[in-house]
Amino acid sequence: MSANITAADAAACSSRSFDVQLLAAQADTCAAEVDAVLARLSQLQLADWQSPAGLAYRASIGLQAAALRRARERMELAAQSIRRHARNVTLSSLPARAADY
Repeated sequence: MSANITAADAAACSSRSFDVQLLAAQADTCAAEVDAVLARLSQLQLADWQSPAGLAYRASIGLQAAALRRARERMELAAQSIRRHARNVTLSSLPARAADY
């Protein structure tokens, strides 16, 4: 059996891969936005908190920052996985006749 991949097949595969790459870019954007929030939280933590309420607030900010760092790491891992998937989606979306090639 011949593996004739048409231009339409190639365009469809390319389009699917591009859509997945866009999703990876959105995940990267989310990670960058989390970085911006973390920078702002760091500024707040550096403020001179002297009251008990202020110290408690600083401690709370530290806990939130730790959670956000973990979320950012997971988002970066997700973006990497999505990019790997984008490379594979082209192969998996080829018509069955191309698999015989």
